[in-house]
Amino acid sequence: MANSTGSFGIKVPKRHGLFRQEGQGRNAPCAARAKRTEMGQLRSGHILGISQLDQDEISFILDTAVSMKEILERPIKKVPPLRGKTIVNLFFEPSTRTKLSFELAAKRLSADTVGISASTSSVVKGETLIDTARNIEAMKPDIIVMRHSMSGAPYLISRYVSASVINAGDGTNEHPSQALLDLLTVREHFGTLEGLNITIIGDIAHSRVAHSDILAFTKMGARVTVCGPATMIPPEPDVLGARVCLDLRDAVRDADVVMALRIQKERLGKLSPFPSEREYAREFGLSAALKTYLKKEAIIMHPGPINRGVEMSPEMADAVNSVILKQVTNGVAVRMALFALLLTEVQKEVTE
Repeated sequence: MANSTGSFGIKVPKRHGLFRQEGQGRNAPCAARAKRTEMGQLRSGHILGISQLDQDEISFILDTAVSMKEILERPIKKVPPLRGKTIVNLFFEPSTRTKLSFELAAKRLSADTVGISASTSSVVKGETLIDTARNIEAMKPDIIVMRHSMSGAPYLISRYVSASVINAGDGTNEHPSQALLDLLTVREHFGTLEGLNITIIGDIAHSRVAHSDILAFTKMGARVTVCGPATMIPPEPDVLGARVCLDLRDAVRDADVVMALRIQKERLGKLSPFPSEREYAREFGLSAALKTYLKKEAIIMHPGPINRGVEMSPEMADAVNSVILKQVTNGVAVRMALFALLLTEVQKEVTE
């Protein structure tokens, strides 16, 4: 695909036109937003879920992330398009990869970042989430990146702030940026997403990653199969577009991508959906014994953190066909793309 180099040396796919013009912000009239969508623009000023994005918008984000990866390969991994912008990372749940990835993405684009965790916020003193959001909004940030244990929390605060809100994971609902980086990783490896077979194994019912990945891969033309203990499969997975296979060997036999998920212990409560971790690992863990059922070109993925010996053996996690660390790298590029698409007002020339 041909590219155009705009200000600050960021290459943007030509077919997508502008990032955002003056007077066409997130509160612009619907007609203007529709026009931007035709040029490849995001319809919303927030990234709340894969459910809000159409196929063209997802492709636009992935193409922009590819351009951002070029910056990450430079000796000096920093460009100035978001200089003077402020991004607040509001995390109410523990995070290593996601939080650091968002922080690095902002710094690579020269934005100022502020991190707030639940333990250091006024929520512990009884302040409501809405009041917290309003107080942050009063300090004039440009983007609020939010992770919360309650599904729908980012949607709620997006109604009370003028800043863009990015959902970094809300309860068991969605984790859109993780799904986007997974799409990018798979597309880089195979050159396409259309027609691929994706198998997701583990705690499907409680995993926001699974929910976003199912939506994302099916929107892009892939076929998704979910596998795990029957007690960890949601009642109607076909509603999201996935088929169910309870036998691990059958589930991976035709898969191009095999993704293992962490058991969401923090969401299970006191009742375990399986007798023991040893039994889970024997029945649903990815181990060397499974290699005979895998296609030679199949890749192994995991959103992290990995519980080695439970959902995946060390041999599988570190195998040559494992792209787990590539997922981490692509996470920074995807989040750089999201920041740029939400904030930049730099016009890009288009040549058809």
